[in-house]
Amino acid sequence: MGLLKSLYDAVYVKILPNYPVELEKAVGDCKSLLDVGCGDDSPIKRFSGRMETVGIDAFGPSIEESRRKRIHKKYYRMDILAAGRKFGPKSFDCVLASAVVEHLKKRDGVRLIEMMEKLAKKRVIIQTPVGFLPQGPEEGNPWQEHKSGWTVAEMRRRGYRVIGLNGWKPLRGECARLRFWPSLFWLVVSDVTQLFVRNRPERAFEMVCVKDVSEQARPRLHLNNLG
Repeated sequence: MGLLKSLYDAVYVKILPNYPVELEKAVGDCKSLLDVGCGDDSPIKRFSGRMETVGIDAFGPSIEESRRKRIHKKYYRMDILAAGRKFGPKSFDCVLASAVVEHLKKRDGVRLIEMMEKLAKKRVIIQTPVGFLPQGPEEGNPWQEHKSGWTVAEMRRRGYRVIGLNGWKPLRGECARLRFWPSLFWLVVSDVTQLFVRNRPERAFEMVCVKDVSEQARPRLHLNNLG
C-alpha cells in the first residue's frame, strides 16, 4: 500500500491534481489560516502541520472529530457569521471556506465572503459547487443542507480567479457522488476530465475561487494613467 500511495502522489496526482493539491498551491506561502466551517475532515489536513491554523464550526461533533485528528491548532464552536466579532481585521494570512457558502442563504453567503475578505491579510479561498446543487441534511447535521448556488461569473465579478474542480459536472450528483456504475471506472473518467475543466470552470462540478487581498496584490494607480 505504501508503494501504491507513493506512486499515486508522484504520478497520478501530479498529472491530475485533486482539490487538496490545488488548495495547497492556492494557500502558497501563508503562515496562518482560518478554516471557516472546518467540518470534521478539512482538506487542509494534508499540510496544516506547517501552519498556525484555527478551525471554527457550528456543529459540535464535527469539531470534536477534527480535534481528534489534530487537523488544527485551535478550535471554536461558533456561528461562522460571528467570526468578524471574534477575530480582528487582518488576523490571518489566509481565510478559507471549503464547501460552506452553499449552505447559507445568498445574502448570508455574501456577508460571509465580505467578512472573510476583512479578516484576511493575504488571501481568501472559497470552494463551492458550480451553480445550485440540491442537498438535504446529512449525517444528523442540519447545516449540511444547501440553500444557495454560486456561479463562476459572479465570483469573477467579485475579483476571484476560478479553477474548475472534480471533473465534468454531469458525472456527479448530490454530495459529489458519481452518478454511474462501476464507480471506479467513472472516477477515473471524472479525474481525466479534470484536465479539460480546470481552465473551463463553467463545465466543472465544483470550483475553487482565490482572491489576493494584500496591498501588494492590488493594482497600483500610476500618475501616467490619470490623463
